[in-house]
Amino acid sequence: MRECQREEAHEMSSERHTSGDRRLAVLGAIVRDYVHTSEPVGSKALLERHAFGVSAATIRNDMAALEEEGLIVAPHTSAGRVPTDAGYRLFVDRLSQIKPMSRAEQAAIAEFLQDPVDLDDVVDRTVRLLSSLTGQVAMMQYPSLTRSSVRHIEIVPIVDSRLMVVLITTTGRVEQRILDIDTPLADEADLVARLRTGINSAAAGRLLVDAAAALSALPDAFAPGERDIVRHVVGALDDALVEEREERVTLAGTANLVRRPADFPATLEPVLDALEQHVVLLRLLSTAAGGEHIAVRIGHENPVTGLQSTSMVTTGYGTGDQVVGGLGVVGPTRMDYPASMAAVRAVAAYISSLLAT
Repeated sequence: MRECQREEAHEMSSERHTSGDRRLAVLGAIVRDYVHTSEPVGSKALLERHAFGVSAATIRNDMAALEEEGLIVAPHTSAGRVPTDAGYRLFVDRLSQIKPMSRAEQAAIAEFLQDPVDLDDVVDRTVRLLSSLTGQVAMMQYPSLTRSSVRHIEIVPIVDSRLMVVLITTTGRVEQRILDIDTPLADEADLVARLRTGINSAAAGRLLVDAAAALSALPDAFAPGERDIVRHVVGALDDALVEEREERVTLAGTANLVRRPADFPATLEPVLDALEQHVVLLRLLSTAAGGEHIAVRIGHENPVTGLQSTSMVTTGYGTGDQVVGGLGVVGPTRMDYPASMAAVRAVAAYISSLLAT
């Protein structure tokens, strides 16, 4: 008797497990079909497009259960259903893995981003590429200077009484200063060489915020007659290290939103207003983690009211273990999440490798 009860319980558990798996599969099919067609999805369409191996009545029961759980909803009087924010969230959370981009796609990314002129060029190309790959609004935070380090400092005599001081950061930013020196430099080649060595020993590898403090004691390491030149160079570097500390973000592809008015049934104005508030976007991007982690905020998960009709896919990029900025895309909740996540991850990985070279 007990053996029979155990078998019945096992069968019921297996049936519930099968039913639950099928409902998740039905939800995934509804999400994919709705993203692809922009039309509410009915049970008949599901059976025609997907091989579930069950009756129409079973699919209708599964859809009713999904609707009861708040994962799908019927828009207006349509017979079809569309995913809710909660439905999209469950779909994204259940993605077992993000399908990597093909070798051809990765090669196209590398080709588009190769041989940049400078950091501005890198950022501009990146947002244009991401927007093109995903059809969404792309955004990229400039490398945060507070999280950047000094890669190298070069000092170059350019005329008898002038020096060029060049600061290169680990995130690709280059700052240069031209200094007028009171003392002729014709006989100061040895001083310039020692100054270059001393400055790099003190600052290279340090965060920008720490490098200025490390350089402040450098003049004392030189002979009294050399200290004025050293102080002049250190002062110029100090200006370069603290200049342009404000964080910046660049966008591309805002017009993509206008091409999809049906995805914003109310109005696009709050979304566009929010995208103009770069401080808000920087706050969202600055929390992005790097590596394989992709953050997806869906609809009302967005803390910014104007973006609660959108979804945001973001990640961090950087050098080594140091995340120096964030990038990602913003679009309607009817988004191809797997493709957007794969594109954001691939581009971030390439930018990270570019900065590391």
